[in-house]
Amino acid sequence: MGATRLLSFGVALAVLLAGCGSAPASSDGFVAGDGTITVLPPDQRPLAPVIVGTTLDGAPWRSADVAGKVIVYNVWGSWCSPCRAEAPALVAASKELADRAVFVGLNTRDNDTAAPLAFVRAFEVPYPNLYDPSGALLLKFAGQLPASAIPSTLIVDAQSRVAARIIGETTQATLVGVVEDVVAGK
Repeated sequence: MGATRLLSFGVALAVLLAGCGSAPASSDGFVAGDGTITVLPPDQRPLAPVIVGTTLDGAPWRSADVAGKVIVYNVWGSWCSPCRAEAPALVAASKELADRAVFVGLNTRDNDTAAPLAFVRAFEVPYPNLYDPSGALLLKFAGQLPASAIPSTLIVDAQSRVAARIIGETTQATLVGVVEDVVAGK
């Protein structure tokens, strides 16, 4: 291998490993994201899937019941350190945006509801959280949301289109800003 090819390979490998270094894999094979934000222009937004599930406390939940509103889906697991770190920001953002967006958690990869219910109580999460141990609800967003990046947040506009996503831990300011832009039609 020539010096130029070796150097190119080394740079590519370093970039790849740098991404992995900032996004450690869990024992379940999930990779924490880096906070990357993607906002789609309104004319390029794909329709969001219809989500039907059961909350951690056993109540039914359907996205059709909140049609016409902006929905913020946050994918999380009680086993996920970045999920615990971002929980206070999500709770604060959900309260700040209560008149403009519906927040819904998608709890994934927890084997039973005990740990996620404790998480919800500990962080005083005010919005519904769907129990999705197999990731079936998460997979409905295939193509829009990588199944391996936990936590992730997806914003669906009032026309039921995927408007934005945040891969990895987010902040209150970031989430509020993105949701306000989506509400404003940006």
